[in-house]
Amino acid sequence: MNRTNPQSGSEQGTDRAAAYASADVLLDTSCDEPALGAHLITQRRGYEHHGIYAGHGMVIHYAGFAKSAHRGPVEEVSLHQFADGHELAVRPHPFPKFSGEETVRRARTRLGENCYRLLTNNCEHFCAWCLLGESRSEQVHTCLTHPRAGVRALLCLASAFVENRMSFGRTVVDAM
Repeated sequence: MNRTNPQSGSEQGTDRAAAYASADVLLDTSCDEPALGAHLITQRRGYEHHGIYAGHGMVIHYAGFAKSAHRGPVEEVSLHQFADGHELAVRPHPFPKFSGEETVRRARTRLGENCYRLLTNNCEHFCAWCLLGESRSEQVHTCLTHPRAGVRALLCLASAFVENRMSFGRTVVDAM
């Protein structure tokens, strides 16, 4: 089911951008289940990680660098794995182009894809494409248009990368 908006293209684009940046709603997974096709977010150090709720406690996301220093593919994981100990929130999309079922179907067509690119094909681009048919990332846009925010995000990502490498090294040493 496609939803339509009677506004002109430019008005709709402005409204869509404003809605896209609207406040996220925290999710209590002990008693709430997100709607099918919901855009889920977890705050990580210096960035947000995004995924699509696929139902039955599962999330489809672009793993990217969320789990390790090596990029990961589009995969389907449990809510628990996706959150990785962080709070979950739902990003509202008042005018998605696709229904929840169609959003999940679109997400599943990309399972196994391993073409992650931080600036042009990341987890937020993936979610926007699934929901809206447009590959875009507000995080990337903010970093590119506000250099201070970009430097801050880059420093946080570098710090997280170093920590991941160090913890991986400890795991290898501990296993020996």
